[in-house]
Amino acid sequence: MIKFLSYKLKKLNPYIPGEQPYKKMIKLNTNENPYPPTQKIKNLLKNFNSYNLRLYPDPTTSNLRKNIAKRYKIKYEQIFVGNGSDEVLALSFLAFFCQKLPLIIPNITYSFYPVYCKLYNIKYKTIPLNKNLEITLNKMNIPNGGIIFANPNTPTGHAISYIEIINLIESHNDSVVLIDEAYINFGSESAIPLIKKYKNLLIVNTLSKAHSLAGIRIGFAIGSNHLIKGLEKVKNSFNSYPIDIISELIAVEAIKDIKYLKNKCNYIIYIRENLSKKLKLIGFRVLPSKANFILVKPINISAKDLFIKLRNHGILVRYFNNLNDYLRISIGTIQQMNYLLETIKWLYLLN
Repeated sequence: MIKFLSYKLKKLNPYIPGEQPYKKMIKLNTNENPYPPTQKIKNLLKNFNSYNLRLYPDPTTSNLRKNIAKRYKIKYEQIFVGNGSDEVLALSFLAFFCQKLPLIIPNITYSFYPVYCKLYNIKYKTIPLNKNLEITLNKMNIPNGGIIFANPNTPTGHAISYIEIINLIESHNDSVVLIDEAYINFGSESAIPLIKKYKNLLIVNTLSKAHSLAGIRIGFAIGSNHLIKGLEKVKNSFNSYPIDIISELIAVEAIKDIKYLKNKCNYIIYIRENLSKKLKLIGFRVLPSKANFILVKPINISAKDLFIKLRNHGILVRYFNNLNDYLRISIGTIQQMNYLLETIKWLYLLN
């Protein structure tokens, strides 16, 4: 029945998410938060009136947008909410990057970016990371139809300085510069304050990582009124009701509890730095990270072999074909990290 499929499908290589195991394993491969969301969400769900499920949700997600505006001290009109940051990114590609000139993307970054380009037939050019696997923004100073990068980058964890970002935006005021800040809460500095000055800047974030809400799929964008209207036009040409009633209520509680968010992220940062230090003592190369994961290069064993051995011992980490010397390890609980270290040490004794 291939003849019934669109010709576009033949050219697509879809994004492949991290493995979701069917048996109990220590899951350190998809950058999920190991700790639960704020307790206020549990109380909310206990008291939720299911009678309200008969109604369509608010197509403008006004309650959540008001709370995001209050949290970041910006205007309501500068916020767009979508069904996970992946949907926000997909709509952004369609709204801003279908241009005559190519979109600029780092060659090693979130692998969904080139998938969107191929889906929408967007021309793109990749810029190599430097020898330390860092994004160098000055290499993006070429004619373009837009620029996108993750800060901190994935899967490397490298964070870009504020001054580098400002220099890039000012050099490309005729292009949309999209910064994917999915991991910004784990030790880096958000560029959100810059949207007040730069009308071509769009920041995309998610509640999946720092807020421990990967299960409800809420993402948002912050930018100038003009960019937000562009996103709304695309959204309302596709699906006017992307966020369900329960998810919006949950997201509001998470956004409001800033104290819990900061305490949890600081604890994950502490675990990350402790794990990095101990892996370095074993002899691993560990890249500096400002995310809730680390990228590591093992010694005396290939990354792929270590990935397989860890999986056989009930630990899932992430192996990438385009980074075949490295493994990405999501930061879990202290107990999970201790078990990971013990397992690695034991495997090295056997080699």
